[in-house]
Amino acid sequence: MAMTSKQRAYLRSLASNITPIFQVGKASLTPEIVTAVDEALEKRELIKISVLKNCFDDPNELADIVAERTRSQVVQVIGKKIVLYRPAKKNPKIQLPR
Repeated sequence: MAMTSKQRAYLRSLASNITPIFQVGKASLTPEIVTAVDEALEKRELIKISVLKNCFDDPNELADIVAERTRSQVVQVIGKKIVLYRPAKKNPKIQLPR
């Protein structure tokens, strides 16, 4: 399901207040990080990931890879910050505007 620009803007406004809970560094994307992101998305629905300076991968490519592996959606990538969203399977907390 594709998000509308209104929904994306709403999620961006929510994400502006949260701090990154994961950091991707020199080792790039490990299976452990992907698993941890998947679990965090189930609990929080909206998360922010920070890509450290010593990671030589492109943040946009990393965002697409993580989103694909966790079946989530990329809300935005600004500089070295990635914001992902996936509604929880049980009791979704975030209500997207129509």
